[in-house]
Amino acid sequence: MRYIAKRFKAAALTAVLAFALGGSAAAAGPAGLDILKLPEWQVTSTSYGGRLLLSDSPEMVAGDGILYQDKVAGDARLFFHHVNATSVPKRLVVLLENAGPAAATVTVHQQGVGGPGYDWMAVGKAAQEAYLAGGGIRQIDVPAGGAAALYEAAFKPNMLINGIFDFIADGPVNVRVMMLPLDADIKKFARQAKVLPPDAQKLRGTFEGKDRMLVPMKVYNPQADGPVALTLADNALDQYVTGVDATTGEKVLNYGNYGVVYKLFLPADGEGKTAYYLNPRGGDYAGALGIRHKYAAAPPVPTPSGVTAFGHNKLTDFAHVGTFGGGESLWLTFSPPGASNLPVKLIIVPEN
Repeated sequence: MRYIAKRFKAAALTAVLAFALGGSAAAAGPAGLDILKLPEWQVTSTSYGGRLLLSDSPEMVAGDGILYQDKVAGDARLFFHHVNATSVPKRLVVLLENAGPAAATVTVHQQGVGGPGYDWMAVGKAAQEAYLAGGGIRQIDVPAGGAAALYEAAFKPNMLINGIFDFIADGPVNVRVMMLPLDADIKKFARQAKVLPPDAQKLRGTFEGKDRMLVPMKVYNPQADGPVALTLADNALDQYVTGVDATTGEKVLNYGNYGVVYKLFLPADGEGKTAYYLNPRGGDYAGALGIRHKYAAAPPVPTPSGVTAFGHNKLTDFAHVGTFGGGESLWLTFSPPGASNLPVKLIIVPEN
């Protein structure tokens, strides 16, 4: 088990409130199950897709400037997660810049934004739920030698904004995440602003292979296989992605795989049904899972439901994802939520 230390500050501000309003209660898990003794369900892991741009350092932004930037073309994802750590309201802007001689079109085909908000766990959860719900395709025209905003919002001190944007650029564009004064001219500020140094965690960079597919070595049979676990985002069984901070040239590690979207294929056969639960292993956690069952998409499942977060008791906290019959096609979509701690385990058990 690995604890993502940088998330402690965010989790600590909301954990007391969350537990006071209902504790870490979630759907009841399988009774008498020793999570630590479950066999690991064997899968193959394949990274694919375009580039992931991660902007999460500095997480606590104490001054105006560029938080992260890099040039991309084609298939890309931007994940940003920043708190206004000044004493006055600010603006967070994601600017698309086109230095080329021809206009570029950026097609945003999936997105989710959480916040601005003071409850950081709730903000990360909201961004995931919105992203997994899909929809909202739009095009942004970026003129030759010009710029256009992908996202902008004002946020007060101590507020967090978490955004996830999947897009396709038909030409090279520079993606620039910035914090700036409310009354600043965006394009003028972008020309003069300096890149802020990362914080101690250095959780920013550009990573190849923004998506990860997990396929089991064999089809699960509840009667023959019994309870098993699938560990996600622990950097042992499931490796973190490595990349480069484009602003410094330094090699970086994405502690927690924030912004990476997992597609989990989970076929089952045999008699009876199979139940799926999410168990937090790193501490406070608040997210959602996407479900595609029998080739049809279902609404995202909050993890947990009923309360914002769970994870206070890593042995007994479970979020029920769903129960499904044998022979039914099942895909789950998972991504580490902003402000949450990793790793997690997906628990797969025969339904009693």
